[in-house]
Amino acid sequence: MVIETVITRFLRLEASSGILLLIAATLAMLAENSFASTYYEALLDLPVQIRIGDFEIAKPLLLWINDGLMAIFFFLIGLEVKREVLHGELSDPARVVLPIVGAAGGMLIPALIYAWVNWGNPLAMNGWAIPSATDIAFALAVLALVGSSVPASLKLFLMALAIADDLGAIVIIALFYTSQLSVLSLVVAAIAALGLFVLNRRGVLSLVPYLLVGLV
Repeated sequence: MVIETVITRFLRLEASSGILLLIAATLAMLAENSFASTYYEALLDLPVQIRIGDFEIAKPLLLWINDGLMAIFFFLIGLEVKREVLHGELSDPARVVLPIVGAAGGMLIPALIYAWVNWGNPLAMNGWAIPSATDIAFALAVLALVGSSVPASLKLFLMALAIADDLGAIVIIALFYTSQLSVLSLVVAAIAALGLFVLNRRGVLSLVPYLLVGLV
């Protein structure tokens, strides 16, 4: 019970998520640069499979983390930003433009600097998009650690910038780093997004329909 109480109190701290992320990152770097690197890489390569009849999703653990948990992470950030867009600090359209412009500049300028430094090296030029991505999880973790000393408006700005930056990164990957786009997947995603829009407009408050469409 004592351990449960301590864990509960810790999770209630505003900085708990940032502390856990930094601890996990530190342990990962220590594991990767020690005798445990072989076991660490084997863990990330561990195949995880979900199968229902002929339908199958088989990915290494690393992709379940990157594509699965990060999707949930950005979903929660999106909910926070949407609340602020509707009723909070970002309800003024002029305030929404700033993080979008910031994200665009934060992607374009580093990419141009990278291209300028590596111009003439065809192999290195393939990585021009790497500096354009923003690791928003660590940025939010640092803000969580400093707590209330950081204005709430700054956190909201960073969240909105993160979503715009992430969408821009997805577009870059799709246009410049994908040999063939899956039209079927894009159509299914568009239909699902339209379904969510219809549910929202019709005032559906039950969580189940959104979960079912979101699962798609």
